[in-house]
Amino acid sequence: MLDTLNNINIDDNVRVVNIDNRCGIKRRLMDIGLVPGTYVRLIYKSIFDDPKAYLIRNTIIAIRDMDSKYIEVEYND
Repeated sequence: MLDTLNNINIDDNVRVVNIDNRCGIKRRLMDIGLVPGTYVRLIYKSIFDDPKAYLIRNTIIAIRDMDSKYIEVEYND
């Protein structure tokens, strides 16, 4: 089932399928290792749900909703 990264819940494990070109920080995300096939887990939501902290390749990265809505993911079974 496909969704976007900004819609997952805490402790959900997902795999990146695509990063849309409209994402303003696509290159920066790819530089930190967020590429198709990468597994991601949401570990923390700030008090207003933005930004959120994700575990990406054993590193915690905060991503704003305005950017994570362009990251297409699929849930792991």
